[in-house]
Amino acid sequence: MEFRAGDVLTISCPFVETTVMRVSEWHVAVRWPWWQVDPDVRWARWDGNAALARDPETFDWANELFRTDPSAGVLVAGARCRVGIPPTVVHVMDVVSFDPPLETGMLPRPRRLLNLLHKGVSVDLDSDDQGCSIDPDGDIPLSIELLFRPYAFLDLGDDLVDAAGRAWRFDGPWIWHPYDGLSGVPAWPLTLLNRVGLELLPEHRAEIAAATATGSHSNEIDQWSIYAEAAPPVH
Repeated sequence: MEFRAGDVLTISCPFVETTVMRVSEWHVAVRWPWWQVDPDVRWARWDGNAALARDPETFDWANELFRTDPSAGVLVAGARCRVGIPPTVVHVMDVVSFDPPLETGMLPRPRRLLNLLHKGVSVDLDSDDQGCSIDPDGDIPLSIELLFRPYAFLDLGDDLVDAAGRAWRFDGPWIWHPYDGLSGVPAWPLTLLNRVGLELLPEHRAEIAAATATGSHSNEIDQWSIYAEAAPPVH
């Protein structure tokens, strides 16, 4: 499955049994059921555990996806519990790719990471410590469903001309590059000029013309806000 910034997703992971290894005031460390130690990484020696926030008052709680059953707040070292992700609606801040795969001290090494925010949380452009990251391709048996994608009818890198005759490049719903260097947003309807890596066919243009025959850029972003229950990073 391909992902891009702005995607609104439902993500979950079946709960599996594990052991509580350590408990602190703020976190519970559990034996992680999925990853393996990467023997070829010397600078980071992973101990096989993962720390999870203990309760909703803990700073990391709002950023995390994984939860324990029973709740982490009642767990003690040596206890058995289950860990997984209950069905959770998130939106994608960005997708980061790695070539070669990223060395983390754990296997498998991720080739891409999704940086996610929970539904109801808006992107803070001044914060470097928002949300969580997850590898959609690793050993964790994630179930991911696309709920809404703004501008789903466009491909990243599409060149278009809008109703006002302005040319644009689409690099995602928050990143429209006007070729005239001026500010603003594209005026619908849109006409496709070029699609990277593909022969441009009449049906490609027809699809986009039909999708933008009514509505507007603002309507598309408003629809996203309904699903994400958040404000877009830019308008």
